[in-house]
Amino acid sequence: MTPYYNKATKKSLVAHYEAISNNTSLPIILYSVASRTGMNLNYEMVKELKQIPNVVGIKEASGNIAQIVEIAQLVDKDFALYSGNDDQVLPLLAVGGSGVISTISNILPKETAQMVDDFLNRDIENAKTTQLKQFPLIKALFAEVNPVPVKAAVSLLGKCELSYRLPLAAPEAETFDQLKSQMTAYGLL
Repeated sequence: MTPYYNKATKKSLVAHYEAISNNTSLPIILYSVASRTGMNLNYEMVKELKQIPNVVGIKEASGNIAQIVEIAQLVDKDFALYSGNDDQVLPLLAVGGSGVISTISNILPKETAQMVDDFLNRDIENAKTTQLKQFPLIKALFAEVNPVPVKAAVSLLGKCELSYRLPLAAPEAETFDQLKSQMTAYGLL
C-alpha cells in the first residue's frame, strides 16, 4: 500500500516500492486508495511503478472510471488490474481487468469468484445479474468505514466475534440493522 500520513512524492514513492522489491522475492500488488493514503496512483505513476521488479499488478480503488480506463492500458502478461471496489467489478473487467480484491467476498466468496469467472468466460448476463443482486449488500457493507460493516457481517454469519480494536468501533445501530436486513434479503440469514 502507498504509505499514509507522510505523503510521498513520485520520487519517494518509487524509492519506497524499490526498497520493498529489493527486500523480497514475493509479488507486489500496488494499491491505489487515495481515500486512505491521501495519494492517488494515477496513470503516470503506475506506468513508472510497474517497471519495478516484482510489481505484478494494481488493486484500483480510486472509484474514477476514467483513471481505471487509462491504467487498463498498462495491463500485459506481467501486470494485472484488479478492482478494489465491489461496485465497479464489471466495468473494470470490461476494460481488461483480471478480477477483484474484494470486501463482499468475505461473506460471498463463491458468488463473487463465480461472477468474475462468468464475465471472463463471456457469460456477461449472469455476471451482470450477480453484480446487480449484490449491489444493495455492497452499499450496506460500505455504510461506514471498512472494515467495520464487513466484520459485523462476518459476525452475523457466526464466523467471528463482534469486537473491534480502536480506533475502530462497532457500527451504529442503524448500520447494523441495514446490514442485517440486506443479508436477510440476500438469503444469508
